[in-house]
Amino acid sequence: MSTYTSTQVHPARTGLWPWLILGATLAGWSATAVSASLGIGQPAPDFTAVDSKGDTVQLSQYRGKTVVLEWTNADCPYTRKHYSSGNMQSIQTLAQKNGVVWLTVVSSAPGKQGFVNGREADALTRSRNAAPTAVLLDPTGTVGRLYNAKTTPHMFVIDKNGALQYMGGIDSIATADVSDIQNAEPYLKEAMLAVQQGNPVAHPVTQPYGCSIKY
Repeated sequence: MSTYTSTQVHPARTGLWPWLILGATLAGWSATAVSASLGIGQPAPDFTAVDSKGDTVQLSQYRGKTVVLEWTNADCPYTRKHYSSGNMQSIQTLAQKNGVVWLTVVSSAPGKQGFVNGREADALTRSRNAAPTAVLLDPTGTVGRLYNAKTTPHMFVIDKNGALQYMGGIDSIATADVSDIQNAEPYLKEAMLAVQQGNPVAHPVTQPYGCSIKY
């Protein structure tokens, strides 16, 4: 049985743009109490969000699989570091090969840096040759706050039973310099593979770095 918590956000199915659907549905809802209890080995908060295709995605639908959550902002130099170098795509491809679900989350608010609609998100995925399972649109910031996501990137790994096993940075060198990638310890990649193989994560909590999320 999945250990996802029961706190969920259900966007209505209407003909509006996905971010308007999510925003209207979530008005007045707060995730503060849930994010405060976020911890390694604890149930990962469940959520429902709209993806770039306009489809509804629920985290708990992936029980039985390892899941990576990646917070992103295409205009952030720290995000660009890992995409322009191909580092992020290489980890996404590795995830695909190992049956790991990769959910990229955009929590930038409308009018702020990094905000995209579904069509723009898909264009970015194509132009960068990225390989996420889905790109989730979170313009109200509800999913981001649920996970207390702070930066772009900010990474989380959830095991097949729905428990959080990693949260933090993509690697150990907190710069926007591409040349530092080769010398950094790849925290996210190591955690993802360990969780997929059922092994303990060496560094389950690390310091995330990047641009602040533009809630």
